[in-house]
Amino acid sequence: MTNNISLGIMVYNEEKNIGRLLEAVCSQVFTFCLQDIIVVSSGCTDRTEKIVISFTKKDRRIKLLVQPKREGKASAINLFLSHAQGEILILESGDTLPDKNTLNELIAPFKNSEIGMTGAHPIPVNSKNTFIGFTVNLMWFLHHKIALTSPKLGELVAFRNFVKKIPNDTAVDESSIESIVRKKGYVLCYVPTALVYNKGPDNIKDFIKQRRRIAAGHKHLFIGQDHDVSTNDPLKIIVTLLKYHSWSFKGTIWTLGAIFLELIGRLLGYYDYYLLNKNPYIWDISKSTKRLS
Repeated sequence: MTNNISLGIMVYNEEKNIGRLLEAVCSQVFTFCLQDIIVVSSGCTDRTEKIVISFTKKDRRIKLLVQPKREGKASAINLFLSHAQGEILILESGDTLPDKNTLNELIAPFKNSEIGMTGAHPIPVNSKNTFIGFTVNLMWFLHHKIALTSPKLGELVAFRNFVKKIPNDTAVDESSIESIVRKKGYVLCYVPTALVYNKGPDNIKDFIKQRRRIAAGHKHLFIGQDHDVSTNDPLKIIVTLLKYHSWSFKGTIWTLGAIFLELIGRLLGYYDYYLLNKNPYIWDISKSTKRLS
């Protein structure tokens, strides 16, 4: 197993979280060599770049790459891939926070030469006491349970450095990397102990906007790269939902509402794909997902 790791963080107007994220990464005690931390700023118009520059003065591993114009997350990832020197690459969303030992947990499975890509366990910070918070938590709970047996990786992933480029027009970047890794004959590995905290939408409009974009993106992925993610399987979703549902009155009503919202998001995504020929690889940001705390 290699000890040289490159970490890439893709950011677009992340002034509320990028400082916390860099502190969380730099404060971890690693069992490997974190060679560099490359932040790719894609058309930022807030204080994100100034915050990153202040960190480059404290830690020489941190580097800032700037795309003056926002060209989509996949384009930013490709810029990272062209600069990363590590034998294992970590890719983290700029609006997440890793737990204190998460990166070590994420890298550990690469001791097995068959593993090509690993993914962390996303945990939303949304409160379960509101309907939309319940819905977000339910979505990520189902993701977690399905990924335990049929890995679907996202939010924070690591992979061997043979992925040199992903399609610039993909709206589902981690899933696109999954496809490349599998076609190389490697195995995907979900790491439930590698915890990463994220923020789901906190209103219905943002939730549907996000799910619509992802549904259209997965359709483009399936057609363009012949790859479908495990969490798109309706049977897996239904079986998992029935197995773990509590059947309380409130929980049942809110679960039905969550299913309804997901169906709307998917139908609108399919509408975008089949009728509008729309590929949302430069997507309209769901602003409520940027407030992690």
